[in-house]
Amino acid sequence: MKLTGKQTWTFSKPLYITSSAAVVGPEEAAGPLGDQYDLSFDELHCGQDNWELAERHLMEQAINICLEKGSKQASDIDLFLSGDLINQTVIANYTARQNQIPFLGMFGACSTSMETLAVASALIDGEFANNVLTAVSSHNATAERQFRYPTEYGGQKPDSATYTVTGAGASIVSTTPSPIKITSATIGRVMDLGISDPFDMGSAMAPAAADTIATHLKDTGRSPDYYDMIATGDLSAVGTPILLELLKEQNYDLTANHQDCGLLVYRPDQPVFAGGSGCACSAVVTYGHLLKEMKAGNLKRIFVVATGALMNPIMIQQKESIPTIAHGVVLEAVSGGGNQ
Repeated sequence: MKLTGKQTWTFSKPLYITSSAAVVGPEEAAGPLGDQYDLSFDELHCGQDNWELAERHLMEQAINICLEKGSKQASDIDLFLSGDLINQTVIANYTARQNQIPFLGMFGACSTSMETLAVASALIDGEFANNVLTAVSSHNATAERQFRYPTEYGGQKPDSATYTVTGAGASIVSTTPSPIKITSATIGRVMDLGISDPFDMGSAMAPAAADTIATHLKDTGRSPDYYDMIATGDLSAVGTPILLELLKEQNYDLTANHQDCGLLVYRPDQPVFAGGSGCACSAVVTYGHLLKEMKAGNLKRIFVVATGALMNPIMIQQKESIPTIAHGVVLEAVSGGGNQ
């Protein structure tokens, strides 16, 4: 691995997503990508006794499916990188207690999907591991209870609010050839332009996404049209136009090839306000939809940039603004790379 420019890791070894899985809840299953997920549940409890157990079940199911698709057992995995939105990343911690794989808990809020994928790739490229499992999760009811109001409260929200995706995504990264190759990653900086409204994550996170995308293009000397798609994680309807305008100010035009996972995961007529967010937003869209598009030959090269708001309720109550971050990973389609 070498550092390219300021913030981009270019991997030396051939690295691949050898298998992946996406598991979702009812609203996600009812969305336009509903038939592309590996498993869906028709109610938010997912057959469990409470919301937190439901989220843990989502992550466990995503991992089990990912291992099965990759013809792997937990004992074949050298390292487990995982994170979620709940205090002290307890969903990941309790899942690691169950699977007994050496574990590194990670937190980048909704950017954790690409953070875990980037770090997994770096560890394998540096020969610290051979097979790394990554997983993230989020759940609408657990996130609402922690960051805003319990679902049962029925509080009103503005149109700028996003809807936390109920789901989990998992992947196995290794040097075993597969149709999806990981070639580089750009690690983001913490950005804060003074947004303090917890119901407007799109405006808060757009500057971080713009900074990471612009830095990646400068580091690599590429133009936006080098990619068939540059996908952001959680900007949705409010943050997406801000991102495009910020990049246009730097002479980068993404209007032809940008998509946001928060807008892809739901239909416009679903009750999701500005669109989707959460750790699972970029994960289920990437692992459940974008990789299938790459394997089908519809996308050859994509840059997935997951965005996260690094705040908690106490800091917001103390009138602090919201720091945000974005991490991006480049995925390329490989012809004849395997079947997973």
